[in-house]
Amino acid sequence: MRDFALEVYFSRWEFAAKYNMSASDAQSMSLEELLALASPQDRSAFETLHLGYTETFGSPALLQVIAQTYEQITAQNILCFAGAEEAIYSAMKVLLNSDDHAIVITPNYQAAETVPLSICEVSGVALDKDLNWDLDLDQLRDAIRPNTKLVSINFPNNPTGKILPRHSFDALIEICREHGIWLFSDEVYRLIELDPAIRLPQVADVYERGISLNVMSKAYGLPGLRIGWLACKERELLVSFERYKHYLSICNSAPSEILALIALKAGDAILQRNRDMVRSNLDLLDQFFTQHSDRFAWKRPDGSCVAFIQYLGQDGVENFTRQLVEEAGVLFLPSSIYHSELGPVPDDYFRIGFGRSFVPEGIAALDQWLA
Repeated sequence: MRDFALEVYFSRWEFAAKYNMSASDAQSMSLEELLALASPQDRSAFETLHLGYTETFGSPALLQVIAQTYEQITAQNILCFAGAEEAIYSAMKVLLNSDDHAIVITPNYQAAETVPLSICEVSGVALDKDLNWDLDLDQLRDAIRPNTKLVSINFPNNPTGKILPRHSFDALIEICREHGIWLFSDEVYRLIELDPAIRLPQVADVYERGISLNVMSKAYGLPGLRIGWLACKERELLVSFERYKHYLSICNSAPSEILALIALKAGDAILQRNRDMVRSNLDLLDQFFTQHSDRFAWKRPDGSCVAFIQYLGQDGVENFTRQLVEEAGVLFLPSSIYHSELGPVPDDYFRIGFGRSFVPEGIAALDQWLA
């Protein structure tokens, strides 16, 4: 597999830049802050925890709490992983073989296409930037082959923040159902939509061959826990994923499982805090990009805490982002990071993240640098 472009770029700049304005996660919190949200029983469980191996599926208590975030999924339908990346890798390696074909929506999180490409033939279906990053279902239908086994989607989308309209989402499920295709849905930005009315259901709840991916990293802002999960109504498939996990992490971190349980129980408060921060930061971005409309083509995303912005400067987006981080310490992700082997990605865009508390300072530093 080719290098993971985003992680290579982040290894150079993520902790060196003063303002990581490309961050894809919501505001995190300290261990002390998280434990303050715990019940006395859960706080005691954390402080007296035995640091041994954990159950490979995840602790029963954590699985029960995760199941409560779904409508029709039980604890038996969930498998925990060490973050979302391990879940993607395991699912693709188990589901696909060399005779299969997969379809991946682009632009995307690179693992969504790079891992399948290491296994079988993959077709890309690009979101249309001229139609507010909408998905052309006719194009997706045309991409289906007799051996198509999987369609991989991501809404709210990384990097565009696009949320598929509900009627298109329902139609996509019917297309997959008609052909008996697995629908792998990356839902890590769900619950921080700008308008809850456009929130999509989780695929595992509404489609018998739906596989939902989620994680504590993005909407909850707790990437340091390294807790993600897959939800699916096919228990036998989850068992196959678990068997593959035996060759990877084997099991999850015991402290992280309890901390994830505490966070999910306090989920309403954590998510509301993060949604409020996202909305406040978006108001500032609206003002900033209105003042600099000669240089940036800005449109509010539907959801998530990231957006894909067109850069209009004559120097090009690669030069702009490089100079910006080197001279002002403000980090954006140029569109080259989202290069796809499945089709073209616009080369004049960059990703911005706006889920963190330092965004106002980052905007001020960017404004001063432009001046």
